[in-house]
Amino acid sequence: MNPATALATVLVDELVRCGVTDVVLAPGSRSTPLALAVHEEPRVRLHVRIDERSAAFLALGLAKRSERPVAIICTSGTAAANFHPAVIEASESGVPLLVLTADRPPELRGTGANQTIDQVKMYGSAVRWFAEVGVPEDRPGQAAYWRSLACRAYQRAAGPPDPGPVHLNVAFREPLVPDGDGSWCESLDGDAGGAWIRARVAPPASALHIPPTRRGVLVVGDGAANVRRYVAAAGMAGWPVLSEPNGGGRYGDHAISTYHFLLGIPEFAQAHRPDVVVTLGRPGLSRPLLSWIRRAEEHIVVASDLTRWPDPTRSATQVAQAVEIPVTSGDDSWLRSWRHAEHVARHAIDSVLDGSGLTEPRLARDLVEILPNGSLLFCGSSMPIRDLDQAMRPRRGLRLMASRGASGIDGLVSTAIGAALAHNGPSYALIGDLTLLHDQNGLILGPQEPRPDLCLIVVNNDGGGIFSLLPQATLGDPFERIFGTSHGVDLEYLAASTGLPYTRVEDLDDLPRAIKGDGMRMVEVRTRRDGNAAIHAAMGEAVRSAMIVGATGD
Repeated sequence: MNPATALATVLVDELVRCGVTDVVLAPGSRSTPLALAVHEEPRVRLHVRIDERSAAFLALGLAKRSERPVAIICTSGTAAANFHPAVIEASESGVPLLVLTADRPPELRGTGANQTIDQVKMYGSAVRWFAEVGVPEDRPGQAAYWRSLACRAYQRAAGPPDPGPVHLNVAFREPLVPDGDGSWCESLDGDAGGAWIRARVAPPASALHIPPTRRGVLVVGDGAANVRRYVAAAGMAGWPVLSEPNGGGRYGDHAISTYHFLLGIPEFAQAHRPDVVVTLGRPGLSRPLLSWIRRAEEHIVVASDLTRWPDPTRSATQVAQAVEIPVTSGDDSWLRSWRHAEHVARHAIDSVLDGSGLTEPRLARDLVEILPNGSLLFCGSSMPIRDLDQAMRPRRGLRLMASRGASGIDGLVSTAIGAALAHNGPSYALIGDLTLLHDQNGLILGPQEPRPDLCLIVVNNDGGGIFSLLPQATLGDPFERIFGTSHGVDLEYLAASTGLPYTRVEDLDDLPRAIKGDGMRMVEVRTRRDGNAAIHAAMGEAVRSAMIVGATGD
């Protein structure tokens, strides 16, 4: 057996023993040993993509939804560089990826050899750990090195407490294909009991006990863990729960879904300053919420890893791996005030949306209402997730995800496909037109590739809709070209080019019928960017007016 085949066979076998079930491959020559090893491995589900960037984001979606490390493989050169955006998102959002980049051996580096670049630590601080595997050699001791290395890589990617991407740079000398000889200088077999090294996770540290208070608030952002436990505790303590849609805590009687508009009213925000705010995950969708958190008396951040914690407002007073929210009794005026405001604001928002026709916030609200229990909804990082944050009512039975680590729009089609492939149930994605066009390669699936049950609902406002809500919209003549970025692409033709069933919705009453079906399919909803800005302003004004009327009793 040649050394390249031996290393690839052992490495893939050990990763599978550790728990890898999905591998994503982008074709290439130098990665041939790894490609053949995963192709012959019956215990993994192999996904092949022609574009490395799409491949990496597919792996990101698979790992994000399954919460298990997924391996991605590519050849040498700029192929590895195209993994970088997904590696950054995985790092920022704590998604476990095993990045295996094939490389030239040292004697070919720096010589001008084809597809040879510096791949050593090429992802910088975006990976949790890097290892230069080294060129395999036919000598005793290699099998133990390769297997222990694979175990270390898997465990470091999986965490806890800090999951994320790990990079193994694997140099191969030719020959790259099996030579038909199965002999090796030592046994290449793994441990009969499973993984070569079985890591044990230490029990969690003792929780921080919060003094009893009624004037507390639980805020839930992206990537939050143990959400149900904390939401239940907040309910027992009489605390309102302010959860972003992708935080997973927007359900139940204590959920305040209108906080974005309520906290944008200075009088309300001042009157509802809490004694303590506990944040889970990474809140970041609502500027009024972040501004309000900054003014809290006590801000406790719950983070599994005490070397990395989210605190975009720089207002954290304590950081803990776990907290105990005490049960309180007596005066419930704090919660009643929040719930009354939620009722008033929700009625105002829904009144505006019900009369708005086909608008983006109404589409987001209505889509969430009609999805069946057990569904996955993957959201675009720009306007769709913000529309959901501002318009979505509380509900149970829906898994909602978004790529909010670095919050980019790149690779989201592939990420949604990966998440759908890992989800046991129907899947949907609400994305914008630029997001679709940015990753249209993600729609290319070969005839032998696993295909998800995924409906892509594409909001087409012919450009970058979020900029119409920002100060850039006042710039006049330059705005449309350098921010609006109209493209004029006919999405029906785009869908046809990849064989995707296509439907266009012109009336939201037709939405339930349009999204029905199975397999991959596309639903287009056309809107206007200027109208979207107007409807967002109208929602805010309606809530402000309703709260003034409610406060005066008029």
